[in-house]
Amino acid sequence: MTALTLSTAGAATLRADALVVGVAKGVKGPVLAPGSEAVDKAFDGKLAAVLATLGATGAEGELTKLPAASGLKAPVVVAVGLGPVPDKEDAYDAEALRRAAGTAARALHGSKKAGFALPAASVEDAAAVAEGALLGAYAFTAYQGGENKLAPKDPKSKDNGPKLPLAEVALLGAKPRDKAYKAAVERALALVEEINRARDLINTPPNDLYPESFAAVATAAGKEHGIKVQVLDEKALVKGGFGGILGVGQGAERGPRLVKLAYTHPKAEKTLALVGKGITYDSGGISLKPAGHNETMKCDMAGAAAVFAAVVSAARLGLKVNVTGWLALAENMPSGNATRPGDVLRMYSGKTVEVLNTDAEGRLVLADALTRASEEKPDAIVDVATLTGAMVLALGNRTFGVMANDDAFRTSIHEIAEEVGEPSWPMPLPADLRKGMDSPTADIANMGERMGGGLVAGLFLKEFVGEGIAWAHLDIAGPAFHEGAPYGYTPKGGTGSAVRTLVRLAERTAAGDLG
Repeated sequence: MTALTLSTAGAATLRADALVVGVAKGVKGPVLAPGSEAVDKAFDGKLAAVLATLGATGAEGELTKLPAASGLKAPVVVAVGLGPVPDKEDAYDAEALRRAAGTAARALHGSKKAGFALPAASVEDAAAVAEGALLGAYAFTAYQGGENKLAPKDPKSKDNGPKLPLAEVALLGAKPRDKAYKAAVERALALVEEINRARDLINTPPNDLYPESFAAVATAAGKEHGIKVQVLDEKALVKGGFGGILGVGQGAERGPRLVKLAYTHPKAEKTLALVGKGITYDSGGISLKPAGHNETMKCDMAGAAAVFAAVVSAARLGLKVNVTGWLALAENMPSGNATRPGDVLRMYSGKTVEVLNTDAEGRLVLADALTRASEEKPDAIVDVATLTGAMVLALGNRTFGVMANDDAFRTSIHEIAEEVGEPSWPMPLPADLRKGMDSPTADIANMGERMGGGLVAGLFLKEFVGEGIAWAHLDIAGPAFHEGAPYGYTPKGGTGSAVRTLVRLAERTAAGDLG
């Protein structure tokens, strides 16, 4: 994990591999952002002109490297675009700062230390820069750099394995001795460490991450952070009647698990239950996915990873709220023992479900976990899942959908997500779509109308939420796994989508801001 410090040094005197400054897009060319004053002075006040000569405009995501002037200890200056100049000089959008810091950190992979002289005059700005830099510095290298033991070694070779992330971020321009700044940076570090752990889990290949091994990771984290962890294995699931989880997992050689993580605070007045879909590999089961759709299905546990990271984050931050996480873990595989289309499962709630498509499996494991979570009468439940391709068709690859049984709660989740920089959109649960899931054989089918399939899935889940409990469903199928080129602080692969939203929800609940 990249180290983070609040530096007492000035930009001109900091010894580092590079200095990062912000550049905004002005009407007549690039405009230097606050924080860059000392660097600009070293360039005799001509840094903006030099950047313009090099083609820089200040557009978001733009990055320009140039040799440092003689008055600076660092040898390289990295100018990163912040987008349009804000109406007020000190009112840079937090998400613009996160993305700029992330862009710079990605560009500095392989460096030991970089000073970030981006706008940090407020606690909020400093926190945004810290988050963005730490998120951007992420790299998943666990499976890279293996030696070919049969090949002769070349002592002159400079190939020492994969390029490691930026080792240290020195945040400049903040107030190192101010308690509020220290707290903001400590929060950013704890939060991003858990987001990056979620990313690691999502990126881990399914031959190494499966229900039992995921449960072991959760158990170890529980011991480290004072979280009570309970793991239900196949025998316990059979005894408890968890027909949804068992039905999905019965085709795999490695059995399913239901993991409960419980963080409690002695002064907590509210309890949040978080439920995560944890399909560690999704082949589609008997309803096998077509060629080209299997290669990234290790990411189908991203919802469980987000829930896991959020519970651990709440514990590390000591939030005055009880947070319970439920990880519904299974592999969805085809075999002679797998659930078939047409089979009927008896769920933990007692309801029966006719399985019309075994590739609509996420809702089955979530249904059992939602029912079990409801039994503890939390104040609210939020489930997170890479649930439907229909949601990706509706909202694209960067935005997750928010559905709920309470309009005010849905609005709160949406506002929180936007606040922390996670694009989301409120979606309806039209009652007329429920009829499509009527089954002549069981209480409900796991499929309904094809059009509006993401909403149909939400309606299915709603059936398993306890009466009187506020519930929201986040379908993160789009943003959970990024297959394109990295951008901002978003890497290729697992993103850790929804963790920031869940943690901010827990913080607001602890503060009594959600009623």
